[in-house]
Amino acid sequence: MTTVNSIRHRCALSVLFALVLPLLAQASEPLPSWNEGPVKRQIIEFVQAVTDQTSKDFVKPAERIAVFDNDGTLWSEQPMYFEFLFALDEVKRTAAQHPEWKTTQPFKAVLENDHQALSASGMDGLLKIFGATHTGMTTEAFDDYARTWLSQARHPKTGKPYTDMIFQPMLEMLDYLRGQSFKTYIVSGGDTGFMRAFAEKVYGVPPEQVIGTTFVTTFDYKDGKASILRTPTLAHNDDGPGKPVSIDAVIGRRPILAFGNSDGDLQMLQWTAAGPGKRLMGLVHHTDAKREWAYDRQSSIGRLDKALDEANNRGWTVVDMASDWRRIYPFEPPTPGQVQ
Repeated sequence: MTTVNSIRHRCALSVLFALVLPLLAQASEPLPSWNEGPVKRQIIEFVQAVTDQTSKDFVKPAERIAVFDNDGTLWSEQPMYFEFLFALDEVKRTAAQHPEWKTTQPFKAVLENDHQALSASGMDGLLKIFGATHTGMTTEAFDDYARTWLSQARHPKTGKPYTDMIFQPMLEMLDYLRGQSFKTYIVSGGDTGFMRAFAEKVYGVPPEQVIGTTFVTTFDYKDGKASILRTPTLAHNDDGPGKPVSIDAVIGRRPILAFGNSDGDLQMLQWTAAGPGKRLMGLVHHTDAKREWAYDRQSSIGRLDKALDEANNRGWTVVDMASDWRRIYPFEPPTPGQVQ
């Protein structure tokens, strides 16, 4: 009887291992939300090459710097940049404190939902809106306002919190890189303070590794209380050529990997590509009108034109969202065969 039970036990274990081992192998596979293909292979082969001590392309951990744009690269940016939607809501929230806004553009357009007049106000109007909603307060107060909005606001298309509109494949890439001793940074045109309100919780990127547009700040000490005040003067526009400038100033090392999605990221990719040794430059190409949005050269949001041409000419990695990603957002059910 003992022999029979022993045989049964071994058979049961064999069946169990036959079922579990493939699942364990699949679960350990990096980037499970990425479809098999050249793009996924390029990323994995790059990481393997720079982390293998026997490889001619080996890079010391301290030099494994990876930079990522935020809007359109780590989370969606349609129907307009999420931070701009925050600014519009802040104008409406604080309008009672500014009765003059009822007759003053561009605030009048915001309060009346006059998109035509708002668009006509151009960059000057945008700066006025951001100045009114992002400055004239302490850094702590702005952080509170941003966190409150992010916890309450919902995306107009999906009804999800904006912090749910993040790209699952890119979250996996961030985790994969950090697991291989990369240091991951966000380098975005968005306001640094706004991104710091959610970046660590959502992306696992701590505040000191978030680089963005900044306003001039001043130190204030009154009645025994110290604070940092945000003034309306723009200190640094972290877009286009401003990105490599801030990378050099803040990080002090040239990245070996950079990912963006628009022409505003072109100079960051060029700066990364210009360094010695093996490097990876990537673009997220929004091609999925069904699950997200499809746009590139003609879009007023996240325009991808010159950067796409350079990527194609120089052999950079271009992610076709529709074909390279099994799912877009974490809240989507995984497709058949995909690890949850």
